[in-house]
Amino acid sequence: MVGGIDPAALSSLNGGGPKLNQSQSDELRESFLLLLTTQLQNQDPLNPLENHEMTSQIAQINTVSGIEQLNQTLKGITAQMDANQAMQATHLIGQGVLVKGDRVLLEQGEAGQAHTTPFGIELEKPAENVRVTITNASGQVVSRYDIGSVKAGVESFQWDGKTSEGDSAAPGSYRVRLEATDRDGESISAQALNYAMVGGVTPKDSNGNVRLDLGAVYGQVGLNDIKQIL
Repeated sequence: MVGGIDPAALSSLNGGGPKLNQSQSDELRESFLLLLTTQLQNQDPLNPLENHEMTSQIAQINTVSGIEQLNQTLKGITAQMDANQAMQATHLIGQGVLVKGDRVLLEQGEAGQAHTTPFGIELEKPAENVRVTITNASGQVVSRYDIGSVKAGVESFQWDGKTSEGDSAAPGSYRVRLEATDRDGESISAQALNYAMVGGVTPKDSNGNVRLDLGAVYGQVGLNDIKQIL
């Protein structure tokens, strides 16, 4: 972030090297804040700038602005960060996302073809095989099949809407259970993810966080709850 600012000038600000005059200090501070603002405007909404990172960067100009001015600057940048984050989050409206959950919806298309919502899996380490079990509202197994090897992280998949016997399953809501194993057949922790559509954005909740509205079924979630954008 501060790579564009002369290290020698920063050293002067913090008590080392030649002392800068007021004009140079003001110019350096303005350059620093411009770089920080640009970083905030272009940050990933799913991976926003952490507070400790922002504080660390702002601390490099504390001897120029003074404690009072630094606090005012921090409040202003924090407010701008919140506004930018909310604005970036609005781009997710109408987008499908994966969040924690185990629901799969099956609908019948006009041509009689089945359409299912995606589901996903989050793994801390690679799995040699992942077994998928689809159950209906009564808990009965409708389909069970193996995906094969899956790498660590988040991956999305699609159920074809068929039963284990190859018949078309009835339209409705189903649940997915995922069982991941390693090369030795040992179980691996796997988090099931389900599909949801972002319908709106709440700029700030009671804790000052941006919230995404996923509808009546899934409610509101934070940006950190989004595992993948589809």
